[in-house]
Amino acid sequence: MTTGNVRPADMERITTPALAEKFIAEQVAELKAQIGDKKVLLALSGGVDSSVVAALLIKAVGRQLVCVHVNHGLLRKGEPEQVVKVFRDEMNANLVYVDAVDRFLDKLEGIADPERKRKIIGAEFIRVFEEEARKQDGISFLAQGTIYPDIVESGPVKSHHNVGGLPDDLQFELVEPVKLLFKDEVRVVGKALGLPDNMVYRQPFPGPGLGVRCTGAITRDRLEAVRESDAILREEFAKNGLEGKVWQYFTIVPDFKSTGVKNDLRTYDWPVIIRAVNTRDAMTATVENIPFELLQHITQRIVTEVKGVNRVLYDLTPKPTGTIEWE
Repeated sequence: MTTGNVRPADMERITTPALAEKFIAEQVAELKAQIGDKKVLLALSGGVDSSVVAALLIKAVGRQLVCVHVNHGLLRKGEPEQVVKVFRDEMNANLVYVDAVDRFLDKLEGIADPERKRKIIGAEFIRVFEEEARKQDGISFLAQGTIYPDIVESGPVKSHHNVGGLPDDLQFELVEPVKLLFKDEVRVVGKALGLPDNMVYRQPFPGPGLGVRCTGAITRDRLEAVRESDAILREEFAKNGLEGKVWQYFTIVPDFKSTGVKNDLRTYDWPVIIRAVNTRDAMTATVENIPFELLQHITQRIVTEVKGVNRVLYDLTPKPTGTIEWE
């Protein structure tokens, strides 16, 4: 099933647990045959694609898989801890956790241009991954979470999520067990593999992470305001039945301040902007109609619980004219 980069016209879509179990059995057999007794390396972000690949490989070759999770400080609240808990603690994965927060944030200090930020994050990730790869002995394969839309749209390597552009001494044979699947199929397989729902159904997340939601030059305090406000938004959407209804929702903290009042004192703090959109293909998007009472409740929580914030705004702009992300 994984030979070639073209999905066969008669390939059955994976829509049920039974079909997912069949796919898993086939892939486990293929992975065992391909990898044998050798070792395979995977950059494990915690997103659904890399997580499903990791779970498949653990089922096939166990601790012959070396997972590298790089915490660059731009992940959402609780995500690095979840990767460690699920894969190292629960699945007994051979997991290398790299705390590179200071390294990334120091590199990004004072950089306001969105494209420069993206390039710094991508290049630094590859450097960190290279360093960790060189510490490993006997690696013969590189696993990637490439899925079929990546191949159709941009070739077989996902520049935002997977590791491309490695030097000659780190060129390994590729292992891409979900490369002929669409995203919804990957989720069905992930569910069948026993991954938690909040990992399997995780909403789309940009490669540079919260770096594109802390607009302008990233500062640690403003980045923390993005992380905390985003966590509140996700918690409230889950409580109020919007978690599976809205395609993507998140907060942005822009690089400007406004006056406000707190405890009878004048403040000069940041606004938090809420974005919640629905889309089929991300080419166009509509804004979710959030009940006003819920927006008021979320606003009260954010301005009360998030340090350095005194306003909450709701972005009403569809795509076009606004893109889904702000940077």
